[in-house]
Amino acid sequence: MTLRVERDKATGVAVVTLDRERRHNAIDLETAAELTEVWREFRFAEDVRAVVLTGAGTAAFCTGIDRGVEVPQPGSPYSVDDPLAGIGPKAGDLWKPVVAAVNGMACGGAFYLLGESEFLIASSSASFFDPHTTYGMVSAYEAVYMAQRMPFGEAARMSLMGTAERLSARRAYEIGLVSELAEPGELLPAALRAAQTLAGYPTEAVQGTVRALWSAKQAALQQALAQAPALISLGNLTPERQAELFGSRRPGTEFRLR
Repeated sequence: MTLRVERDKATGVAVVTLDRERRHNAIDLETAAELTEVWREFRFAEDVRAVVLTGAGTAAFCTGIDRGVEVPQPGSPYSVDDPLAGIGPKAGDLWKPVVAAVNGMACGGAFYLLGESEFLIASSSASFFDPHTTYGMVSAYEAVYMAQRMPFGEAARMSLMGTAERLSARRAYEIGLVSELAEPGELLPAALRAAQTLAGYPTEAVQGTVRALWSAKQAALQQALAQAPALISLGNLTPERQAELFGSRRPGTEFRLR
């Protein structure tokens, strides 16, 4: 198992932890399948009324798809098989509130999860960045999700600047991507306090409010995501060329934190 799920029946809160700390909680195919399954399971779990989503350890919340994953792609330029497409709670038709507790790095495919969480609480040591363009890949799904959660200019800068910059937790809080900052040791307690409050309210009213909030942007989101497969097919370098760029990166290269 690459996902750790803990339920507290007394409070109605479940904690879902990406449990691949040695891989910076990168998502492989097993983890993707487990995420899809757990959201669907929670739909029917009456003892789960709110969820905290986090990553194991302090170095990373999630660093996107594991670079070791191989996903065969169709020959058509009009479609892309994306193993992360179903990992978010809304993709699993879950309308119980999800609070993301962001510890350490959150980048690339992590935004599928953050983009479908209700709100984010971050450790003061957290950082956000999107490496796609650096390695010859189109940031499509990730950019769409972040453009709905951040001022457009900030989303554009993060999506385009690749590994050259990281958005600090403080800056993420200032622009509204993060709703609360906590010291590293207080991150999970802060997220649990919020989730326990939500779980303590009548779940029908809470779920209805979650749906209402998402309905405000759902049409635009779906229209934008529909463009993503073609943009990825047209703009991505070949996997071999991507691997060359990734392999030529210099560990420890300085980046700008803002």
